[in-house]
Order: sequence, then structure tokens, then C-alpha cells
Amino acid sequence: APIALHFGTPPRTLQQFLSLAHWDEDRMRQRMHERVANGHGEADAVGLIDETSYLKKGRQTPGVKRQHCGAVGKKDNCTVSVHLAYAAPRGFRVLLDGELFLPEDWSEDRERCRKAGIPQDMVYRPKWKIALELRDRAVANGVPLPWLTFDEGYGRIPEFHQELDRRGQRYVAEVPSNFYGWCKRPEPLHKDHHPEAGKKMKVKSLAASRADDLAAHSPVFTHQSWKDFYIKDSDKGPIVWQAKFAVFYISCQGMPSRPHTLIVARNALDHHA
Repeated sequence: APIALHFGTPPRTLQQFLSLAHWDEDRMRQRMHERVANGHGEADAVGLIDETSYLKKGRQTPGVKRQHCGAVGKKDNCTVSVHLAYAAPRGFRVLLDGELFLPEDWSEDRERCRKAGIPQDMVYRPKWKIALELRDRAVANGVPLPWLTFDEGYGRIPEFHQELDRRGQRYVAEVPSNFYGWCKRPEPLHKDHHPEAGKKMKVKSLAASRADDLAAHSPVFTHQSWKDFYIKDSDKGPIVWQAKFAVFYISCQGMPSRPHTLIVARNALDHHA
């Protein structure tokens, strides 16, 4: 409605266009990517991965299910879609792409999908795999994505980090406190198995540790002093956060990743924030 009213168009007209008009979504997406690539590509641009949820009742809306709903912060009957947005330093902002998250029970019920207008080739994929598809599609269409960022809903998945690393993608991600890894790279160890099974890689010595345990007990953190970072001014005064950092190797299927940087932060006035 706000978009329609801004241009002096009745909201229902725009609603009818979006819901009833037949248009080529793939071509529209590609045109958008091309316009961003040719007119707004910047070396410091950031791709933002996030999801949107809509409260919905009933069973007919595509993908509707009782699941985590970010709009209300709890489980509820809703639909969820994954999105990729683009932000450039000069103030340019645009939504690049999005896909419906199709729950597994929907994916397995093809008759229900057919009645809801869901294409036969659309199946369940974890949200992080949808996010990866959105990123790959934009890059394939020429959109420069020097950086990506995402919250712990995606950052908690070691395989997502692994796939981004394989693509040479730089990113800054939020990870949960129980995210596992090492501050010192463990030594790989080959373990022989049955000849038909080949060799399996393992690591020597230390088991992976939680990020919060490393921050509290690892010497690379405890021997550091907190560094203050001014964030912004608020109605209650300046907001200042404190941070420490260390090299960090993500544990993915028991093996260490390439070196990353683990940053731990706290509010300067409220250490539990």
C-alpha cells in the first residue's frame, strides 16, 4: 500500500498486478540483477541474507505450517521466505531475490503442492541452501557481492560457512554461543579402515570447544584487554560495545576449516547484553 500511495495509485491496482498478472519472474529477476551490476556495483557492497515470515491461518497458502515465525518471535502458523538484499556505501539499497521456504511435509505431498500452485520441481531445501542458491544466482548474473552478512539462524550451520569458503566468498556472520571450533588448528590424522571404505580423516588431541567457552577460558582471549567501540548516540547517551578477537577454525564434521576470525562482544555497561 505505501508504494502505491506514493505514486498516486490505488493499492488494489498494485495488489491485482502482483497477484493476477502473468509475468516472467526469472526474466524480471535477471533484469534487476543486470541493472544492479551495470549501474550500482561497488567494491564495498554487502549482500544481506535474511528471512521474512507472515502469519497465516488455514492450510491452503503455499508453505504454511506451524514453525518459527520471526514476526512474532515464536512458533506459529506462518509462511517463511528467504531473501537476498544488496546495500552499497553510497546509500543504494535493493531487494535482489527471494524464494519460498517449502517445509518437508509440503514437499512430500505433491497433490497438496499442485492445488496450491507450487511447481513440480520446487522441493524442500534447508534455508541455508536456499540462501546459497540466491547468492550464486546473483553472482552468475554479474552482481558484485564482495561481502555477505547474515544472522545466527544461518551462521550456526558449519556447512554454510564451508560452502561460502569454497566459493571464496568473504562474509561477516553472527554465530551462536554454542558454535564449535578451535583457536588452535588441530593436527589432521589419517585413520585406516577397511580397504573398501578407504581412509577417513580425523584430528588429534583437542576436541572442538564452544565459542563461549573459548571466549571465557582460552588464553588467546583471557590475555587480551577489551577494546571499546563507539556505536552511536541514543536517547540515553552513547552506546559503546567492547570486543576481543582471535583466529578461529570452524568444526565441520569434526574437521577444522580454514582460519576465520572469532569476535566476541559485550555491551560496555551491561556485560550480559
